[in-house]
Amino acid sequence: MNIYKHLNADAQENSAADNAEVPTATTNVPAETVAEVTAPVIEVAEVAAEAPVAVEEAPVVVKEVYIETPHDEFDWSVDKRNISYYSEADRMKYEKVYEDTFVQIEDGQILDGDVVGVTATDAVINIGFKSDGLISLNEFRDMANLKTGDIVEVMVLEKEDKNGNLHLSRKSARIYRAWQRIVELHKTGEIVTGTVTSKTKGGLIVDVNGMETFLPGSQIDVKPVTDYDQFVGKTMEFKVVKINETIKNAVVSHKALIESDIEAQRVEIMSKLEKGQVLEGVVKNITDFGAFMDLGGLDGLLYITDISWGRITHPTEVLKLDQKLQVVVLDFDDDKKRISLGLKQLTPHPWDVLPVELSEGGIVKGKVVNIEDYGAFLEITPGVEGLVHVSEITWANAPINAKEFFKLNDEYEAKVVTLDKDTRKMSLSIKQMTEDPWSTIETKFPEGSRHTGVVKNITSYGVFVELETGIGGMVHISDLSWLKRLNHPSEYVKVGHNLEIVILSIDKDNRKLQLGHKQLEEDPWTALEETFAEGTIHEATVVKKEDRGAMVQLSYGIEGFVPNRHLFKEDGKQVVVDEAAQFMVIEFDRNDKRIVLSHTRLWEQVQVQAEQSAKKEAEVENDKAKKAVKAIQAKVEKATLGDLGALADIRAKLEGDAEAEKK
Repeated sequence: MNIYKHLNADAQENSAADNAEVPTATTNVPAETVAEVTAPVIEVAEVAAEAPVAVEEAPVVVKEVYIETPHDEFDWSVDKRNISYYSEADRMKYEKVYEDTFVQIEDGQILDGDVVGVTATDAVINIGFKSDGLISLNEFRDMANLKTGDIVEVMVLEKEDKNGNLHLSRKSARIYRAWQRIVELHKTGEIVTGTVTSKTKGGLIVDVNGMETFLPGSQIDVKPVTDYDQFVGKTMEFKVVKINETIKNAVVSHKALIESDIEAQRVEIMSKLEKGQVLEGVVKNITDFGAFMDLGGLDGLLYITDISWGRITHPTEVLKLDQKLQVVVLDFDDDKKRISLGLKQLTPHPWDVLPVELSEGGIVKGKVVNIEDYGAFLEITPGVEGLVHVSEITWANAPINAKEFFKLNDEYEAKVVTLDKDTRKMSLSIKQMTEDPWSTIETKFPEGSRHTGVVKNITSYGVFVELETGIGGMVHISDLSWLKRLNHPSEYVKVGHNLEIVILSIDKDNRKLQLGHKQLEEDPWTALEETFAEGTIHEATVVKKEDRGAMVQLSYGIEGFVPNRHLFKEDGKQVVVDEAAQFMVIEFDRNDKRIVLSHTRLWEQVQVQAEQSAKKEAEVENDKAKKAVKAIQAKVEKATLGDLGALADIRAKLEGDAEAEKK
């Protein structure tokens, strides 16, 4: 671009430098001609002062003047338009003067502005631009005494809109500066102060230097927080833990500061920690296996077995949240940051301070705190327990299930059988609280006497019947019924039912009674031997089929057994369940109380009888024929052809009968 020097250029320089009156340009033309040239030049200078523009955008209009002068006075640097070129140094000097008359700004730029006016709704800000900008007073709520002359930092949102207005914002400038500060704080890890402005989903909104940041609920405190409203409006310290440059978002944490303080306290406490040291703590959390204690910046575990000398099922039986306690340090691991605490260790062990009256042979009262297969533990005092073995529950010799006899928290009186303070063991007896009933067993339950007892237990081989507390015996399965053959005693009687019995024998040394139920009646098998003699035929119904045969119901309530091969009928089919048929007794065993029957034997026997009858008839006919032959032979001395024919027929008949008999 060519820069041209007008004759009034010196006047422009002087105007920019000292705002002096613009002089008229001087040329080598006559005075009357200069007047014509000077006027438009002054007008151009005035326009440039009011609205700076580029030379090309606002050219100086110069009237062309043609002047006739002597050649020796001719200025060769001036063209016919009365304009000459600037030198390079002048050109650069005047360009700088021109540019200095303007303030260069860009959208998004932050700069200081001068408050030149305050209206009811806006503040008028001068940033040295060609026009002033307006900013709503809402952005100055933190400056209660805003006045003319104050300097504020603003951001240029838009240099010029379609209406030519300048858009400025103090809030945007503060947010930009706040974000720069937040990024710096995130890098350095410094602590920042912010105000909680509102609650949002999952946490709180915090104003940090005019910028909104997010405080997650999990980062409010080391303890779980459920009520977020209590923090709204509070000014707190935070640490910037996460930023997102893309969306200009930041996450702050108050918990991180607390944890930092706790870690410092933990290091201090761990450095002074010793086993056996007594500390004060606060119960901060309770679980099934124990409680976590806050020791003032350091957590320790109070295990459930170290809470009380007595048995407890859950720590809440003794402890409460936020409860202050004195605890003793049992063990600690600096590397794993674990501390084991004890509460019961602050008091003497109960076994070391047993009451004097607690001794062998004494009577104590305790609560069932644990039940095992071999017995139950009674708590006499917290931390002092005694075992009631299953053999010391009752005088009866029958097996007893401790888990069925005892219930947790039930109380019993018992006699102290043994007491060993060194091993801290005690054995108790409930049965010895009463007299041994077996000492007078022959008098109260003599052999042959009849009684009624309660069925307490059933096994595959018999039934246990209790006659009274501590006295009972067993009825063997074979002694339940004379007539029924039982696979299991439960087919005859159930637990809890009353059963009438007779005492068969007494074993006082082993505390055993042999009982019987069927012996209440005479043995019916003696009378049944004639009724069900072998070969007798009876009506019976098949009631059950087994692999080896079937059980049939006979009269008098007796059951008999039919082997599989004796169930076949004459048509080849077997007698089925619930089918009635005739059966023959093929075996009667009085000792084993067993009757064996057969249906097949009935029709097989009829066939045998028919065959035997036919055989006898054939033998009779044969004898008759033989006698006839002998008679004829005796009468005839000489045989004739006719006689020989008759004899041949008789002989053939005899041979045929013989063949038939063989078949």
